[in-house]
Amino acid sequence: MGKILKRNEFILFCILVLFACFVGYINAGFWSPLNIFSLLKSSVVMGIFAIGTLMVILSGGIDISFPAFSVFSFYITVKYLVAIKYQGTILLPFVLAVLIGMSLGLVNAFLISKFRLAPLIVTLGTGSAVTGFLRAFVGTGIIPNLPSSMVAFSRMNILNTTLPDGSTASLSVSIFLFLGLAVAAAFFLKYTTLGRGIYALGGDPVAALRVGFNPVKIQCFVYGMAGALAGAAGIVHSSLIRQANPRDLEGFEMEIIASVVLGGASLTGGKGTVLGTVLGVFILVLIKSSLILVGIPSDWQKVVVGAVLIVATVATAYRMKRHV
Repeated sequence: MGKILKRNEFILFCILVLFACFVGYINAGFWSPLNIFSLLKSSVVMGIFAIGTLMVILSGGIDISFPAFSVFSFYITVKYLVAIKYQGTILLPFVLAVLIGMSLGLVNAFLISKFRLAPLIVTLGTGSAVTGFLRAFVGTGIIPNLPSSMVAFSRMNILNTTLPDGSTASLSVSIFLFLGLAVAAAFFLKYTTLGRGIYALGGDPVAALRVGFNPVKIQCFVYGMAGALAGAAGIVHSSLIRQANPRDLEGFEMEIIASVVLGGASLTGGKGTVLGTVLGVFILVLIKSSLILVGIPSDWQKVVVGAVLIVATVATAYRMKRHV
């Protein structure tokens, strides 16, 4: 029991509950089903991004190209499907976006592993290049009419509650996509050889190589997976807002990295959990939405995100120093 109470995930859960109670005390509207469902829906895209980012960070790398890859994936996919007047299921948009995102992620892996370049520089460069290519050669206009399957996906709900004023609050089915991916990622990282290899590479690259792990294979997997999840997150994002905007998600990388670090992941690699990342996402979404609920201007959101990233990084470094 004592070990559970000392776990980072338990501390994060307590922080989440206490902060929710504090905000609910200031503004009782926080506890309304409409707000709770909205918070969960807001966590989906960020959470899918965070799972991919966690894997990269665990391996000792960093990726700031995933928002650009996501936009490229969903915009190309939507533009193509609209052009051919696609009327099929939601499966094809997801498959196309995931494949595009994975391909872009593998470009990152190739440059980093083949030429031993710094991941920060590579992903900064590829993200910028992809964004420039998209706007120069594909388009800059918003696509308002999505394929019918994407619109139908945005309307799929698993729970509907009638409010006192007669309106309806609905919980989007997309939350199960996020939680399902989180469970799968947690199982993969804990119970597979490749998952353990990701931790090993981030913890000590030399030792990981000596025990037989292939760094190139691991880097291809984590960057490819980050790209694939970016593509999936892009389709979810585009579906939920019911349009494809090539200027969406700009600057989103800082929020995702902040949530992963807040969840206990070390930027030096080898430390972090999916559960901690999920809780970090929920806390950051709660903080951002609460600023609006308590009347604080939205311009302060970036200040708060930056502060959370700094504090979480310092706290992680302090915990690691205590265990040395």
